[in-house]
Order: sequence, then C-alpha cells, then structure tokens
Amino acid sequence: MGKRRSNVHERSDLELITGSLKGKLYFREALYKRYFSYAMSVAVRYTASRNEAMEIVNDSFMKVLERLDTYDTSKPFKTWYVRIIVNTAIDGYRKKSKEKYLMNADMDFDDEGKEPEIETELSANDILALFSYLPDIYKLTFNLYEIEGYDHKEIGRILGISSSTSRSYLTRAKKLLRQLYVKYINSSEKNNEAV
Repeated sequence: MGKRRSNVHERSDLELITGSLKGKLYFREALYKRYFSYAMSVAVRYTASRNEAMEIVNDSFMKVLERLDTYDTSKPFKTWYVRIIVNTAIDGYRKKSKEKYLMNADMDFDDEGKEPEIETELSANDILALFSYLPDIYKLTFNLYEIEGYDHKEIGRILGISSSTSRSYLTRAKKLLRQLYVKYINSSEKNNEAV
C-alpha cells in the first residue's frame, strides 16, 4: 500500500483522474496537490486575500470531483480546471455582491471613455500586488477580459451587466491600477533612487 501511494505522484493526469473516479482518496489527494499552486495563482487574482483564494481553490476542487465524470480526456485537464476555478470565483463574487454595494461612490473618474496607457514598466507582479486595492467588480472584469480572454458581451452575460458597463469597469480598473502604480510603486522606486 505504501509503495502504491509513493508512485501515485509519478502518474499522468489521466491515471490520477481514473483513480479519483474510482474513489481512491490518494489519487484525489495527488491531483489536488499537483494543481494546488496553479489553482492558487488563478484564484488569488479574483480575491482580496489568500484565505478567500484558498476557499475558491477548495470549492472548485470539490466541483472538479463532483463533475470529473464529465471531463473530456481529449482536452487538457488544466484548461478544464481553470474554467471551474474562474466560475467558482464569479459565483463567490455574486454571493458577496448581494451583501454589499458594487461601487465605491466617492471614487473620482474622469475620461471614462478613454483607456489609460499603462506604462511599460508595470510588470505582472506589480499588477498583482496592486490588485488587492481594486474593487471586486473591477478586478473581476479585468481578469475576465485581460487574462481569461472573454469579450465584453460575454462578461456582461456572466455578470448580468451590459457590455458597455463591462467596458467602463475595465477602463476604470486600468485607470485605478495606473493611479495606484504611480502612488505606491513609482514613488517607492524614486525614494529608493534618492537614497
């Protein structure tokens, strides 16, 4: 038994999926561990904290196990799993949005029709570090459009908003990211240069 468990981590995704479908807990555990870091990297983009991201990862993996018999093995597992993670994050957003107001009314945005230019120095790590400051709806719209590749019509359908509202949220998210970048990252770089 111990030997079988030690070899489980060397198995292919398909073998882990087949074992999981047979109800073998060590195959399920190995599948979870194999994709945990990846799942967290996706979930953290949709949340304000690591705890919320962990909740999304765990909830989405439970959905994976519930729907594993519907998985098309001719397609990459990772692609199928990311859709479940994103949908779980969207479901979490919808649940939270019923409890609180969508927009922060005191935020000032001008030039809403124009997309701001993001400086080339703004790295992916900078964006992720600043993401915790974005309102949930901006974060969600930004991720769905810029990272997951949905268009505004699809985002509107998913979130129950118009495509023009989706465009507006994306513009505002980019503008706020730029403002946060200037305030936190760019100013800290200048302070470091001055030392």
